[in-house]
Amino acid sequence: MMRWVQSGLSAVAGTAEPEYGKSAIHPVTDSIKEGVPAYRETTKEDFGWLKPSYTNVETQTFYFTCFKTGYVGFAQVIHSNVMGVHTTAQFTFRFYNSKGPEENNIWTSTKLEDFRTDGSNFYAKNLSIEISDDNTEYVLKSGVNEDSVVEMKFKRLVPGVIFGKDGTTLYGDDIQNPWGSMRHVFWPRCAVEGTVKSQDKTYDIEGYTMFVMAMQGMKPHHAAKAWNFLNFQSENFSAVQMEFTTPKSYANTKVNIAILTSNDKILVASINNSVVHKDSTVDEVGWPVPKSIVFNYDGVNSNLKASVSGELKHLVERVDVMAEIPQFVKTIVSGVAGARPYIYQYCDEMEADVEGHEKEKGVGYIEVTFISD
Repeated sequence: MMRWVQSGLSAVAGTAEPEYGKSAIHPVTDSIKEGVPAYRETTKEDFGWLKPSYTNVETQTFYFTCFKTGYVGFAQVIHSNVMGVHTTAQFTFRFYNSKGPEENNIWTSTKLEDFRTDGSNFYAKNLSIEISDDNTEYVLKSGVNEDSVVEMKFKRLVPGVIFGKDGTTLYGDDIQNPWGSMRHVFWPRCAVEGTVKSQDKTYDIEGYTMFVMAMQGMKPHHAAKAWNFLNFQSENFSAVQMEFTTPKSYANTKVNIAILTSNDKILVASINNSVVHKDSTVDEVGWPVPKSIVFNYDGVNSNLKASVSGELKHLVERVDVMAEIPQFVKTIVSGVAGARPYIYQYCDEMEADVEGHEKEKGVGYIEVTFISD
C-alpha cells in the first residue's frame, strides 16, 4: 500500500519515484517462454482506443516509405490525458526525402478540435482515421494544416502482431492493480498509396507502411529513461524493433519486442533481442549519441537469426521534447532530476542480414531517445 501511495503522489506532483525494484515491473515479455507463442494475430478490437481516466498518452502512428521518390515519414494522432482532468489531441506529421536530406523536410504539429474516438476510428475537425470492416485497411484524411494535407490508404499485407496476451507491460507491485502500463499493437507491413500536399506542391506516395498503436498509461519519464526504435522497409522485408529501458526506480529493466516479415508473412516475432550503439560520442546536450547502430533479432522463440544495421549519417532532427510540450506538462516533468528528454531521428540506408537470404539494403527510420539519467 505504501508503494501505491508513493506512486500516486509522484503521478500528481511530478516527483522522482522511489526505487521499487524489479518486483514492480512486469514486462509483456515475462509471460513468453520457450515453446509458448510470442504473439497472436490482432483483431479489429485490438486497435480500439482505450481512453483510461488517469494520466496517459495514446497514439496511432503510420510510418511510410516510398522507394520511387525517396520520401519517408509518419502521420500520427496523439490523444493524451493529464491527471484525468485535461484531455488534448494533436496531429503530427513528418515528411523527409531520404535521397536529398535538404529537400522538403516538412514537420507540422497541429492541435485538434472537436475530436472524438469511435472504436478503432478517430475523428476531429478536418481529420478522420477509419479502419475497414474486414480489418485489412486504414484510411487517413487530414486537412488540419495547409502545410501538410494528407490522404493515404494503408492495406495490411501480413497479419497484425500483438505480443503476449494483450501487448501490455505493467508497473506496480500488485499485478491485479497496476499503477502504470505500456502497450503496443502492430501492423508490421502494409502497402500505402496516397498524396501529401504542401502549400505549393503535391507529392504522390506509393510504397510500404508500418502501423503501430501505443498506449502509455503513466508519465513518460516514469515509464522509461531511454528508447530505441527501428522501422526498416525494403523490397522483400519489413523489420520493426522497439526497446525501452526503465528508470532506476524499476531496476533499469530492458523490454525489447521485434518483428521481421517478408512480403506476405511473419518470419519471426521475438523478445529479448538487442540493440547495439556503436562509436557513441557525447554531444553538447550531454547524451552519448551513436554513429552507427545494430538491431539484432535473437530473442526467445526466434529460430531465425537476423540483424538490421547501418551508419547513422542523416539526422533528420534532434527533438527537444521540453521545448515542444505544453507548459502545464513541462512543469510536471521538470520536477524530476536529470530529465533531459531528446529524440534523435535518423533516416539512413540500412542492411538486413536474414539467415538463409541474400543481404538486402533498404531504408531505415530510427529513433534514439534519451529521457533521464
